[in-house]
Amino acid sequence: MAIHLYKTSTPSTRNGAVDSQVKSNPRNNLIYGQHHCSKGRNARGIITAGHRGGGHKRLYRKIDFRRNEKDIYGRIVTIEYDPNRNAYICLIHYGDGEKRYILHPRGAIIGDTIVSGTEVPIKMGNALPLSEVLIDQKEESTSTDMPLGTAIHNIEITLGKGGQLARAAGAVAKLIAKEGKSATLKLPSGEVRLISKNCSATVGQVGNVGVNQKSWVEPDLNVG
Repeated sequence: MAIHLYKTSTPSTRNGAVDSQVKSNPRNNLIYGQHHCSKGRNARGIITAGHRGGGHKRLYRKIDFRRNEKDIYGRIVTIEYDPNRNAYICLIHYGDGEKRYILHPRGAIIGDTIVSGTEVPIKMGNALPLSEVLIDQKEESTSTDMPLGTAIHNIEITLGKGGQLARAAGAVAKLIAKEGKSATLKLPSGEVRLISKNCSATVGQVGNVGVNQKSWVEPDLNVG
């Protein structure tokens, strides 16, 4: 991503640096309005948690955490900002005409292709089970187990429920062992966890790694 630097005209804009992400209007069929939060009130309208409420209105983007478009190649069309998370999202156009949002893998650019399935290449952005992967050697395709040490994100805990682990900006987990029906993962928090080898994960690291190092200058500055 290109870095947008602000001209120092006031103290509030000094040393400001943010990503100049692709600007695009979200698709109407992939967004919906969120319910209003309770703003710290209970059912009787009494304040039970102070200093809650306010903020800019947001539209929720429907993110495809399940990656259930199996064996259909898709192309990254846009990389967009999502106000509901610190990671960027990608709009994918699949070969069957389906359009979906996914988390932006680190290093992915517009025009890259991705695919999900049981036998797909180990490539950034591809989604597959932890038990098997397709490796091309001398123009021949062979099915083998996913190598240990593979960096993954958007990891399922329950088969078919969709990714629930390692979804924040810069998050990455590592496959460190496999035994029987389970795989051992080291999560970004350092926790070591057993997960079924039938659960799916996406290869690579979530993008927007340096989100904590950006200088957002004044809080109400319009960075669009």
